[in-house]
Amino acid sequence: MKPLRIVHSEAATSFGGQEQYIYQMMTAMRERGHHLEAICQPHAVLAQRLRDDGFTVHTLLMDGPANFMKGVVRLRKVLREGRFDVLNTHSRRDTILAGTAARLAGTPLIVRTRHLAKRVGSLLSYTIIPHRVTTASNFVRNHLIERGVLPSHVATVYPVVNLQPWDKPSTLRDELKLAQNDIMVGCVAVMRAKKGHRALVDAMEPLIRSRPNLHLVFVGGGSPVFEETQAYIAEKGLGRRVHLLGRRNDVPNLLAGFDLFALATEQEASGTVFVEAAAAGLAVVGTDVDGVPEMMENGVTGLLVPLHDQQALTEALRTLVDDPGLRRRMGAAGKRRVLEEGRFTPQAMVQSVESCYERWLSERK
Repeated sequence: MKPLRIVHSEAATSFGGQEQYIYQMMTAMRERGHHLEAICQPHAVLAQRLRDDGFTVHTLLMDGPANFMKGVVRLRKVLREGRFDVLNTHSRRDTILAGTAARLAGTPLIVRTRHLAKRVGSLLSYTIIPHRVTTASNFVRNHLIERGVLPSHVATVYPVVNLQPWDKPSTLRDELKLAQNDIMVGCVAVMRAKKGHRALVDAMEPLIRSRPNLHLVFVGGGSPVFEETQAYIAEKGLGRRVHLLGRRNDVPNLLAGFDLFALATEQEASGTVFVEAAAAGLAVVGTDVDGVPEMMENGVTGLLVPLHDQQALTEALRTLVDDPGLRRRMGAAGKRRVLEEGRFTPQAMVQSVESCYERWLSERK
């Protein structure tokens, strides 16, 4: 397709999975020859990351009625002068602000991307301001359709996942001073209440008490849940067997050191960390919620358990802890599935989003 002029907007100022999704999409689309710019708040981490990589970033405050009015006027001018083909918004606040400006500027296509699994209330930022919607998983897409978005107006564009193999021995076992026969169940997730860290501790507790070589390793930061989880582990007397590493920048190294992966999440739009774990050759244990079943194949690449079923979670973990052969087979199956399907590569993301933009621009004309 011909090169497009595309601008992405994001109101959030932290840098998590949603911002990583935007960053990867912009980078991949630029490599395909499209022109990309962004609209962020001045203090957003994403703004600095994009500038460091040579992107033009327009910054403005997005909170409050006064900033809204000033922002609409300013962005209308930016969008008109930039002659953008597409505005792609990512949060409710920037959808209403930048989307309103784009409507006034006559931007041909306004797309809202929905990243969250939470139920949608108002459809204002899905069917009234934007023309079309993309989602991070089919689960989210189906929810929006149930809420009233036309099926032809919403499409799934899966996020990019780092599938590069870690080709060196992991340093994790030495870091924790563990023996070669110790078994590590690993969990990589930001420390938020909905991620189910406490539920995983509860499910692992009877296994840890009956198996002296079993360890649980948490990777991820986030107050106050990190401190609360730390206190909970100490209260149970599991501090020598449950390890909290905090936020780390060497996740591939850590995944290479785990024996299996587990995450008892309560809410997950997609759950790409299950894909990262599978790409590292790990069998996975997850909860059967939201978009998680799209990330794995139950009984083949790992085990899914019902939400809030501690006994089922303990049994799934017990099965894989006690059967190294099954762990290896499921890990190998997960790695094959991820690499052969190619759903989570930059190339797949670009093909999906280009197809959406091209089709919807044609429909809009």
